[in-house]
Amino acid sequence: MFPPFPEEEAYAECARIIQDIDAGKIRINQFSAPSEERRGQGVMIGVLVCRASDGRRIVLKTLSGIGKELVSDCVAEDEIFVRPIVSAEKINAALLENDARIHTLTDKINALKCARNAGGSKYSVQTDEEKRYVSERAALTKKSLLRVYELYSFHCADGTTRKLLEICRKKLPPTGTGDCCAPKLLDFAFSNGLLPVSMAETFCGGETAHKISGRRYPPCDERCALILPAMLGLNIIYRDFSIIVVNKQRGVLSVPGRGPEKQDCIVNRVKRLFPGCITQPAVHRLDMETSGLMVLAFTEEAHRNLNRQFEKREVQKEYIALVDGIIPSPDGQTELFFRVDVDNRPHQIWDDVHGKKAVTEWHVVRTENYVSPADGTERTVTRVRFIPHTGRTHQLRLAAADSHGFGKPIVGDTLYGTCAPGERLMLHARTLCFTHPVTGKPMEFTSEPDF
Repeated sequence: MFPPFPEEEAYAECARIIQDIDAGKIRINQFSAPSEERRGQGVMIGVLVCRASDGRRIVLKTLSGIGKELVSDCVAEDEIFVRPIVSAEKINAALLENDARIHTLTDKINALKCARNAGGSKYSVQTDEEKRYVSERAALTKKSLLRVYELYSFHCADGTTRKLLEICRKKLPPTGTGDCCAPKLLDFAFSNGLLPVSMAETFCGGETAHKISGRRYPPCDERCALILPAMLGLNIIYRDFSIIVVNKQRGVLSVPGRGPEKQDCIVNRVKRLFPGCITQPAVHRLDMETSGLMVLAFTEEAHRNLNRQFEKREVQKEYIALVDGIIPSPDGQTELFFRVDVDNRPHQIWDDVHGKKAVTEWHVVRTENYVSPADGTERTVTRVRFIPHTGRTHQLRLAAADSHGFGKPIVGDTLYGTCAPGERLMLHARTLCFTHPVTGKPMEFTSEPDF
């Protein structure tokens, strides 16, 4: 995943940690025996440079993994060694109930496997007894992992605390999720009212095929990408000193609305994490129910430039939608005229006299089977690629639902169609292309929908 914060300041601190380890000033304490396959390998070192509420610079330092910590006999006032979110003792206690039985089953499985292969063929078929043992071990292992993951909770940027299994929607995450450097550092920062400024992770020690000592690496896609967007409130796709590109979650406003209940939005989440950001960083928006790519500006210069690109229609956007029904033509372009329904805001209605023209290019990707989350019924829908050439309110939703368009709403549309319990608007901003407002380089981002 893309590093959520600038790395340079924290990376310099990582280099100093490695020097102090080599000089014996900092030690790596191992509280549990390392596995044989990891013996002699290096470790990820993480640093998060923060600002306290009184302006003090605080440097948080940690290691990845379970049962090991950075320790020093001389800790400076401005540095804190961050411990694991869940201690090795608590993890071992959670595993204890099923541990003996799992080891017994493993021994039995290995013995049966050896007996099967005694004839010289390693491709012999498992016996029913061996299959039962494998199945029982898998069930116990899952139960043990669930007990471990129930111990993990993370403090988030918005002041809330979220459980790991809530973040992962009760699915089992990969082993070790929550023990990487980034979630440890951010959890400590958010639980202590510290503002992240710079974060970096560096590999230290015995090199592997994928890791070189002294080199920095972004938070991992396998584990951190599951947790950090929930902790930060943002899924950051790209960020520099001028702009930020995020993958907006469905159900979140792009910009603040009227009233205190409508202040949680992408704009305010960006400003909370990056307080040096301008007051109004948004240059475009997505409907609350729509997910996908948004670009925001950190500076006035970048904001003016991006605004100009949107006004001149130099920004290219592409959306993916599931339309409720079959569309007979493979592609086409619609030109529709809409205005707001003043008696039923925010609905838009057809008006070929006073309405504004909305031009939408579309291409059918395929028809597919859709299963309703409400009752399990199945129906045929069409996956469509929309390319808007104008930026009108609800343009794509109307291109699908209105009788002058497809006459078939996007699945889950609460305004122009129906939304069954457990359903979402199946509309996602997949591609965003523009020119970088400072460097002038072409920027292209893609985010695949989760439907």
